[in-house]
Amino acid sequence: MVEVLLTFAIALAGSLVVALLGALVLHRMRNRSVTVHLYVLLAVTVAAVLAGVLGAAWEMFLSAHDLRVLLIVLGVAGVVSLGVALWIGRGLVADAMWAAEVRLREQAAEAHRRELVAWVSHDLRTPLAGVRAMAEALEDGVVSDASTVAEYHRRIRAEADRMAALVDDLFELSRINAGALRLTLEAVALGDVVSDVVAGVEPVAAARQVRLVAAPGGWPTVRGSEPELARVLGNLLRNAIRHTGVDGTVTVTGGRDDGGGWFAVTDACGGIPETDLPRVFDVAFRGQAARTPAGSSGGLGLAIVRGLVAAHGGDVAVSNVSGGCRFLVRLPAA
Repeated sequence: MVEVLLTFAIALAGSLVVALLGALVLHRMRNRSVTVHLYVLLAVTVAAVLAGVLGAAWEMFLSAHDLRVLLIVLGVAGVVSLGVALWIGRGLVADAMWAAEVRLREQAAEAHRRELVAWVSHDLRTPLAGVRAMAEALEDGVVSDASTVAEYHRRIRAEADRMAALVDDLFELSRINAGALRLTLEAVALGDVVSDVVAGVEPVAAARQVRLVAAPGGWPTVRGSEPELARVLGNLLRNAIRHTGVDGTVTVTGGRDDGGGWFAVTDACGGIPETDLPRVFDVAFRGQAARTPAGSSGGLGLAIVRGLVAAHGGDVAVSNVSGGCRFLVRLPAA
C-alpha cells in the first residue's frame, strides 16, 4: 500500500510541476490569440501526463529495456495525441470564431433593423400627422373656400405620394437585403437611360431652381437591367438636386475605360465631411453640415443604389470635388 501511495505521490508531483509551469506560460501569453492558447494548453496536458508516467516509472525502478520501451510508447502516444488534439482543436477554434462572427453580424443586423424601423417610423409619422390634420379640417368644415380646399387636397396627395415612395424604397431594399432581387441582364445603351431619367427629374430640378446638365455623348453600352439602372441614376439625381442650393448645377457624365462603362453625378452640395464619406451609402444616413436632412426620403435612396449596383457586378463610390461631391458608378461592359 505504501508503494502505491508513493507512486501516486510522485506521479502527482510530476504532473503538478508541469501543469503549474504551463499555467504560468498561459498567463504570460494572455494577450495572444485563442488558437495559441489552445495549442499551449494541449501541449501542457500531454506533457503533464508524460511527466506523471515517467515519475511513476522512475519510482518503480524499471530495467533499462523496459524504460526504453516505455519511453517509445509514451513518445509515440504523446505525438499522436498531440497531433490529433491540435487537428481537432483547430477546427473547434475555427467553428467558435465563425459562430462568434455570426453572432456579431446578427447583432449588427438587428441593431441595423431597429435603427431602420425607427427612421421609417419617424418619416411616416410626420406626413401621416399632416394628412390627418388636413383631412379632419376638411371633414369638420374648418376650411371652406375653394382655393384652400384645393390646396389641402394637393398637399394630401403630395404627402401620400411621399409615403408611397418611402414604402416602395423599403420594398426594394428588402428585396436586395433578402437576396430576392433577380435581374435580367442585357446590353443597355446608357445614353438612352440617361436621357429618359434626366427628362423625368427635370421638373424637380426646375422647381428647386437647380440646373441639370447631361453630357451630350460618349455614353457606353453596359450589361445591366434598364429599369434598375434607371432607378440608380434617378436616386442619384434626386439626391444631388435635393442637396444642391438655388442656382446650383448638377451634371451627369459618362464614358468607357478598361474595366467597362461608367457614369457620374456631380452636385454642388458643398462637400461631405471626410469622416462621413464611408457612411454615405448606409441605410438611414442623411448627412450633416452641407447635406441637410430636410426633405429627405428616409435615407434609403443611396443604400438602394449600392445594392442595385452590386447586383449588376459593379461598384459605386463617392468623393468630394470642388464645391460638391461626385458619385461614380462603374458597370461591366456589354
